[in-house]
Amino acid sequence: MSVKELVTPYFLDEFRPALADEMPVDAVMNNVAPTAGPIQTAIAPIHRDIADFTRDCRLQGLVPASLAGDCCASIPVLAGLQQAGLDPLLVWLDAHGDFNTWETSPSGFLGGMPLAMIAGRGEMSLMEEVGAKPLREDRIYLSDARDLDPEEAEALKGSAVHILGDLDKLLNRIPGGEQVYIHFDSDVISSDEVPAQSYPVAGGPSSAEVDRFFGGVAEKSEIVGASMSAWNPSLDADGSSGRIVRACFGSLLRRIG
Repeated sequence: MSVKELVTPYFLDEFRPALADEMPVDAVMNNVAPTAGPIQTAIAPIHRDIADFTRDCRLQGLVPASLAGDCCASIPVLAGLQQAGLDPLLVWLDAHGDFNTWETSPSGFLGGMPLAMIAGRGEMSLMEEVGAKPLREDRIYLSDARDLDPEEAEALKGSAVHILGDLDKLLNRIPGGEQVYIHFDSDVISSDEVPAQSYPVAGGPSSAEVDRFFGGVAEKSEIVGASMSAWNPSLDADGSSGRIVRACFGSLLRRIG
């Protein structure tokens, strides 16, 4: 099945035009801009465009792939898949848990909350804006989440989310023959290899290990959608981080298509 990619050059409501540099020639640019108001309202038009793109791709027999600057953009991808009649497993690769709510987050950073929202926890405004339905927690697979806030860690421990710190163990845990949506936060890769991250974390897998994992998932599952939360271009002086994570995401998309 052919893949179609959408590039959204925003980190929440912050314009990051460099995310569109060297985008594939057949990719689509999300030209929708944020509006005024609270962050949840401001980014809603951007998210609605991602959801529409995702739904339309699936209805046309294509696999949607979304590249954006933050993990909240995964929510409209899930919404679009659901609107096309799918109920996929979610495989979430991230150095962080993204399982905070307003009540547990020490920083109040919205970008640290989308996986909790997808699981039906905390404020649901981003989900409601695009008509997304919460996933059952036991349909969510998280790796490697090596940097967790204290209350976030407790919430994950008490959840039904499958949490694995090793990609090989994660691959073995994912059931075969399922429809899978993969969300890839590029900061899951070791910061030694990909340092241009807004929130870098030491440790983690190499890009080669992530690539092998993608190959394993593609062999045992039907990947019905993919998204990537990108590097920070303003920190990427030599462009190496961008090249590595784009190559890694591109490898996943080639395995799908």
